[in-house]
Amino acid sequence: MNIRTRNDRALEVPPYTVEPRVQVRPGTTALIIVDMQNDFVDPQGRLSVPSARETVPAIRRLRDLARAHGIPVVYTQDWHRPDDPEFALWGVHAVEGTWGAEISPDLAPGPGDVVIRKPRYDAFYGTALEHELRQRQIDTLIVTGTVSNICVLHTAGSAALRWFRIVVPVDAVSALEEFDQQAAFRQIAFLYRGTLTRSEGIAVPAGDPPRPG
Repeated sequence: MNIRTRNDRALEVPPYTVEPRVQVRPGTTALIIVDMQNDFVDPQGRLSVPSARETVPAIRRLRDLARAHGIPVVYTQDWHRPDDPEFALWGVHAVEGTWGAEISPDLAPGPGDVVIRKPRYDAFYGTALEHELRQRQIDTLIVTGTVSNICVLHTAGSAALRWFRIVVPVDAVSALEEFDQQAAFRQIAFLYRGTLTRSEGIAVPAGDPPRPG
């Protein structure tokens, strides 16, 4: 794939593989839904990602699969104090307790789901995420959400550095620019040895019992 930059320079994206089918085991897998919040998903949000809404059906498909098989569903929630220094980079967004910080009603958490509020891009930084996963003996993470090259990539990379297996469905993540999307896929596949697939390609092996509740 070639991407043309604003200075009219064509860049070729190094090849990566999108696997047609990936099997995951309910007993050791968790679904991570990164920052699907009003400020990023809703058109009226402060940092709206135009393609984020397009990923909702794919994420919902995976959430339903997870719940059907007892796979833990973990939501991350960008959560900032009103004076957060990150606002110098991105402007005010996802302020604690505001509408913008709420998870999109199209993907609202249900009973038993885990919500991790995070202060930075990486969902492991300063949170109990790793503790929650280790308690459940998780070794595989299906990572979805937004933004692909920021919070999704940093969370997937941080997970890989902790030796979790990473699976990223390319139709279930979104970025502000196509360049950013492709760069994230390249880094996930090349640098972190993650597996790229599509949401419909993720399956549970036949006969594998649901994870105990």
